[in-house]
Amino acid sequence: MPLSQERFSMTTINPTLATVAERFQLGREPVSIERYGDGHINTTYLIETAGGGPRFILQKMNTSIFPDTVGLMRNVELVTSALRSQGRETLDLVPTVDGATWCEVSGGAWRVYRFIEGTVSYNLVPNPEVFREAGAAFGEFQNFLSSFDASQLVESIAHFHDTPHRFGDFQAAFAEDKFGRAANCHEEIQFFLDHENQYATVMNGLADGSIPLRVTHNDTKLNNILMDAETGKARAIIDLDTIMPGSMLFDFGDSIRFGASTALEDEQDLSKVHFSTDLFRAYAEGFVGQLRDSITEREAELLAFSGNLMTMECGMRFLADYLAGDTYFATKYPEHNLVRARTQIKLVQEMEAKAVETNAIVAEIMGKAD
Repeated sequence: MPLSQERFSMTTINPTLATVAERFQLGREPVSIERYGDGHINTTYLIETAGGGPRFILQKMNTSIFPDTVGLMRNVELVTSALRSQGRETLDLVPTVDGATWCEVSGGAWRVYRFIEGTVSYNLVPNPEVFREAGAAFGEFQNFLSSFDASQLVESIAHFHDTPHRFGDFQAAFAEDKFGRAANCHEEIQFFLDHENQYATVMNGLADGSIPLRVTHNDTKLNNILMDAETGKARAIIDLDTIMPGSMLFDFGDSIRFGASTALEDEQDLSKVHFSTDLFRAYAEGFVGQLRDSITEREAELLAFSGNLMTMECGMRFLADYLAGDTYFATKYPEHNLVRARTQIKLVQEMEAKAVETNAIVAEIMGKAD
């Protein structure tokens, strides 16, 4: 028999995972179900099927983070249907044997997506061209959902990008200091306390109408875009669990936080962590190129700052989780979340130092004709 089939036949599938897989219409028998990816929240597996058949992504959803599984899955169904109706490649949910889009097995909530073959994703930007393509992909994503009725969507995580609320959570974790960890991070705590006057900028704009409410992805890390392995073009936006009404600045800023860094977000050597204005320019060219006609003056004013804001928000979330005993983000060692918080602080410091340059870049790109 072929080597691939021989390898699979020797694989022992975890009995729980095998039971879960049986609940979905895969069409072929699974021969391997192994952990896949490095997501912080859900637990993800890759299913390989007999005879080199189709592959699938199996996910156990984190119901502590996403307690409204019905609402969450309805969001995913609505958004993928809307994108598919416009001819866009998107996540394809595999139905259960009962025709549902998810099921509960062994105390967990599970779903399956068809694996999108011939694609790659990146945890670190390999070059400006890839990041420019990422910007265009998320800008186009916004365009395709611009006519989508946001009232159909539920808030899958309350206050997800409500930075003042996140700061309140951080203050509570610091005040309780449940595990006595504050002694290890006085400087980091002070950094977030010192920036308090900036946190309400976007939320105030949404409240008074100076910043328009849009349907946003809300977790626009580079690794949430699948790129074609041959052409390098974006094919599909994934990880749709956080799609909710929000500000376009959330999406732009979080992309910059993740993608314009020269290092991974858990890099322990801070000398490797820098904010790249070349990567900022590349992403802005792609993103603004898709949305220039709909970006308001106030949004344009805050595009560069949104990178600072989303990086501070994420950093304080990492630090709050560290202080609270690592209850939200998956960690591999005791200081993992503290390390993540430090990389975010380093990025914000460099963003602040380069604010004049990044604002000039945005003004230049906004002024260009298509």
